[in-house]
Amino acid sequence: MPVGAPSQLPGDPVRAADLSAATTVVGVIGDPVAHSLSPRLHNAAFAELGIDWVSVGFRVPEGSAPEALVGARALGIRGLSVTMPHKSSVAALVDRRSALAERLGAVNCVSNLDGVLAGDSTDGPGLVAALRRDAGFDPAGTICLVIGAGGAARGVVAALADAGAAEVVVVNRTRTRGEEAAALAGPVGRVGEPEESTRCDLVVNATPAGMAGTAGTAAWALDPALLGPGQLVVDLVYHPAVTPWLGAARDRGARVRNGLGMLVHQAALQVEWWTGHEAPVEAMWRSVSEMTPG
Repeated sequence: MPVGAPSQLPGDPVRAADLSAATTVVGVIGDPVAHSLSPRLHNAAFAELGIDWVSVGFRVPEGSAPEALVGARALGIRGLSVTMPHKSSVAALVDRRSALAERLGAVNCVSNLDGVLAGDSTDGPGLVAALRRDAGFDPAGTICLVIGAGGAARGVVAALADAGAAEVVVVNRTRTRGEEAAALAGPVGRVGEPEESTRCDLVVNATPAGMAGTAGTAAWALDPALLGPGQLVVDLVYHPAVTPWLGAARDRGARVRNGLGMLVHQAALQVEWWTGHEAPVEAMWRSVSEMTPG
């Protein structure tokens, strides 16, 4: 498939009759991208807002982000949601970055303002918003543990610290990378051990372990036997809706959530940035309600 070829839109397709040359276009770029729920979420928001916008998916192979951004400028695409493997490369290519994107060295959202491309990161703030809305959990003053040190983990670490967490402990197989991630939390961040999870209010798995098509228990960095009642346990994976690790934590008595909330709320922040309208979060949730944990 050529660079920038549209992927099939997940969920209910937008009717061609609803579109015109005046329709404002946004998209999601990544590889793979056909599975992405972002177009479904964006389009649910646009429909609820009653605005003539559409979101589509574009498969952009690794290394082709520069051409994709040139194309976005030339075509007047109003915004881009950026997913793997482009978050770091796009951060280096945009004309300006938010303070958070600068800190993370990653961008998951691009706004095109008359050809000037601005980048931001909505993943971590999206998770915090989801915790507050879907779990009634405010990170302020809490002890949090994040498993992993990749891009998703880094965004979560920074967001939890920015939300006022008392401690953000990073558990990672490679200590050096763990220290780099923990540093994003400033004075409340540090590297720790899995056993420290027993004293944490929130435990977040920010690794792909348990994602459909990946390894299962062999890849667990934290034994769910350490988890239990009184804790909120989040797995950023949302397919399957309940990973084996999340299910084991639930069986131990922990409250559990998957990564769908983060996906919904980071997309809502993107919609607000692009359109200037408050995102209809409940409509966006309804568009993916079948994927919530059972």
